[in-house]
Amino acid sequence: MIIAVYSLKGGVGKTTLAVNLAWAAATLSARRTLLWDLDAQAAATFVMGHDGDTSAAAQRTITRDIDAAKLIRTTAIERIDLLPADASLRSLDRAFHEIDSKKRLAKIAAGLAKSYDRIIIDCPPGLTDTSDQIMRAADLVVVPVIPSALSRRALDVIAGHVTAKKGPRVVLAPVFSMVDRRRALHRAALDTHPDWPTIPMASAFEQMTDRRAPLGSFMPRASPGVEAIAALWTRVEQALNR
Repeated sequence: MIIAVYSLKGGVGKTTLAVNLAWAAATLSARRTLLWDLDAQAAATFVMGHDGDTSAAAQRTITRDIDAAKLIRTTAIERIDLLPADASLRSLDRAFHEIDSKKRLAKIAAGLAKSYDRIIIDCPPGLTDTSDQIMRAADLVVVPVIPSALSRRALDVIAGHVTAKKGPRVVLAPVFSMVDRRRALHRAALDTHPDWPTIPMASAFEQMTDRRAPLGSFMPRASPGVEAIAALWTRVEQALNR
């Protein structure tokens, strides 16, 4: 099953969610998990302990000049492998446009899925050819939403775009991200959608970049951040089962 973590906006905690969901899949559900970093910033690649490939090979897996499986790297977390990003992905939209195959990413993902129970894709922001490819490939798209008008508007734009597309409809799973319950604006947003999963604003998440590891690998299971990730993962698995 393929889970994309995607947002029209940047800075909403997308990479944090992708890395921690991969940890939850591998650790809490004992799934063989591939974390696929498709963002040219390569933040997920860095957090998982890899500095990226200087050969600029990531985009060549899309053009099929390189077998994607040959770029996969192991990580320090049991049952998590990484398909790393690099700067070549900056021109990924152009590559998809030139390839002119709407299901290229889906076909590559289907090949990778033979070796994994779960594939988590950290997506670049924006509504582009790349995002269309990802939505065709994914079984579920987790959309982090900061409790703000602009972030909610971004979700509405994504939902409208998906509705306008022909063919099978991808399932969107909005998640409140970077929530600070001390703020009235955030509390009001949560009241509007009490059924959405919630990931709190916590300094522990910021430590992931320094420690270069998922939250659950260095924080107690009973800590608020890890509990929130675990609860979200339970909801994701339930959605996939449906």
